[in-house]
Amino acid sequence: MGAPSLDLVADIGGTNARFALVDRAAATPTLHAQRTLPCAEFASLQHAAEHYLAAVGARPARAAIAVASPVTGDAIRLTNRAWSFSTAELRAALGLARLTILNDFAAVAWAVPALDGGDRETLHGDPAAPLAGPVSVLGPGTGLGVALLVGDAARGWQVVPTEGGHVTFAAIGDEERLVARWMDARHGRTSNERLLSGAGIAQIDAALAAGTDSPTLDQLKAPLRDPAAIVAAALDGHDAVARRTLARFCAVLGSVAGDCALLHGARTVIIAGGIVPRFIPFLRASAFRERFLAKGRFAALLEGVAVHVVTHPMPGLLGAAVALHREEPA
Repeated sequence: MGAPSLDLVADIGGTNARFALVDRAAATPTLHAQRTLPCAEFASLQHAAEHYLAAVGARPARAAIAVASPVTGDAIRLTNRAWSFSTAELRAALGLARLTILNDFAAVAWAVPALDGGDRETLHGDPAAPLAGPVSVLGPGTGLGVALLVGDAARGWQVVPTEGGHVTFAAIGDEERLVARWMDARHGRTSNERLLSGAGIAQIDAALAAGTDSPTLDQLKAPLRDPAAIVAAALDGHDAVARRTLARFCAVLGSVAGDCALLHGARTVIIAGGIVPRFIPFLRASAFRERFLAKGRFAALLEGVAVHVVTHPMPGLLGAAVALHREEPA
């Protein structure tokens, strides 16, 4: 694995740090030696990267690292993990000649044109139709990522990173207003990410279980259920609160996806992230589509927007490889 043509790519979220190697001489990026490391087990990104490189015996000269945070300069601070670093210092510490840092959902957006048909599942539209831009790319995980992909295959693609997950949540109906007030009491402000994330699932569940929009301090401080356990209970079908929670999550996702499509002028919406691929059949049967289209006079416009879910296990790594190859081809 120490061959000089191998580059390092990484996708660093709030929960997991994913790493792989890619051969820069290959015509299309292929991921090798993939590893997923729990962020909680490492003191810093540098620590996690050094652990990975030692494990695979690689000494790459170039790297592209996608991070769950804005990328505006040398200093990087992750949004949902207490890691921060200087790009220049990290490059020197890892012995790299070149280090590219990009937003994590910008990396996912770069991956979208490189996905095979088997790497996504279609919720609406023709699965065989060519990818049509602009493309809204969003997805719940530890947080809620949003990016915009513009262009086409003939002219080339461009990615616009955004922090769209942090716009203010717009509640629809009594149940969502209850959840929003619960979130406001906990956080002071409710963004879309507060609901459309792993932590959001747990907090929707707590709000619906309490059944009040005026929670007591004890209710607000009570332990939350594990999001994965909530999803499993909802899919099992015997836990009414868990099922309501997942249904509400899907409905809100539909609203936010429709909003992104209108904001971006999208012809395609891509849903990625680590959560949604676990329950695509439930999503199909939910109010997702109804809420996606519930935009008044513009419902007919959204009827023509294709919607796909990414099922590729590592789109952030793939996108980081695409971005690195595009920036500095072999």
